[in-house]
Amino acid sequence: MSIELARVEEFAVITLNRPDALNALSFALIRELGRKFDEVAGSDARALLITGAGAKAFCAGADVSELTGRSVMAQKEGAELGQNVFSTLDRLPMPSIAVINGYAFGGGLELALACTFRLATRNARMGLPEIKLGLIPGYGGTQRLPRVVGEARALEMIMTARTVDAEEALRSGLVNRLIDGDPVTQGIAFAREFSGYSLPVLGYAREAVTRAAETPLAEGLRIEADLSTLAYQTRDAAEGMAAFLEKRKPKFSDS
Repeated sequence: MSIELARVEEFAVITLNRPDALNALSFALIRELGRKFDEVAGSDARALLITGAGAKAFCAGADVSELTGRSVMAQKEGAELGQNVFSTLDRLPMPSIAVINGYAFGGGLELALACTFRLATRNARMGLPEIKLGLIPGYGGTQRLPRVVGEARALEMIMTARTVDAEEALRSGLVNRLIDGDPVTQGIAFAREFSGYSLPVLGYAREAVTRAAETPLAEGLRIEADLSTLAYQTRDAAEGMAAFLEKRKPKFSDS
């Protein structure tokens, strides 16, 4: 299988398993990813990890051999397919973590950008090289990258096709942390830092922060007030505050 979905304790793990092709994504594999995301969404996993098989690549991008000789409608449908599948990842009820172990180019970096968090091994290299083919990113890269690293850095990366290494990715905020050792083990260790909290409340926090990039401050503050109020209505909020006052560890129920 080219895309594997496994369960490691309370976490779902998707592995792109085409190491001979640097885990590149064909249209068929993007559709399969969408099906895997739907499976994860319906599960009780506390978080989703995505990584690539082998030590060379997370995902080297789209399968370029599929991109030539297509009609205008087929080209648009291909972009919308990638955007829709990656948006499914963006909307999962649990946080997601891209564990970037090696190359993450083009669609591979766009896949990572759709995740809640990004970790990178020290040999990781990232970029959006589509301009070299006379193209631009089409799976969300022009929209998500500026939200992560800012407009100036995003324009430079996209218009020069420049590759950034792991250290620069960390400095720019493109990745959250650098990791050493087994990628899945390190990804799970990171996930455990938040996986014990209430999933609905984690979702409210994520929504409030991500919408901050899209709205004026006054509207963002209204959104925060609404989501904060919703959080207060959960059983988990009552449990969390009671546990604090009683000096004990809370037992959240995701309700």
